[in-house]
Amino acid sequence: MANTTQSKKRARQADARHDINKARRSRIRTFLRKVEEAITAGDHDVAAEALRVAQPELARGVSKGVLHKNTVSRKISRLSSRVKALKNATA
Repeated sequence: MANTTQSKKRARQADARHDINKARRSRIRTFLRKVEEAITAGDHDVAAEALRVAQPELARGVSKGVLHKNTVSRKISRLSSRVKALKNATA
């Protein structure tokens, strides 16, 4: 347990950051789930729009330190290729 005033403050800050990061991660997962559901449904237009909306959220996660840059880059790349393959399959 924290003893000094500074360590008590840092513990409070860590709890607050934990809640903020948890909410941010949850929000990002929601956007990713929408893209996944659209891909599963086979609807290219909805999937492309969901991906377009999800990309800034993922980038925001990187800038806030919730996710690693390469992780987000990999996720966007893989989702983009799946959406593109969906377009080619329906065309």
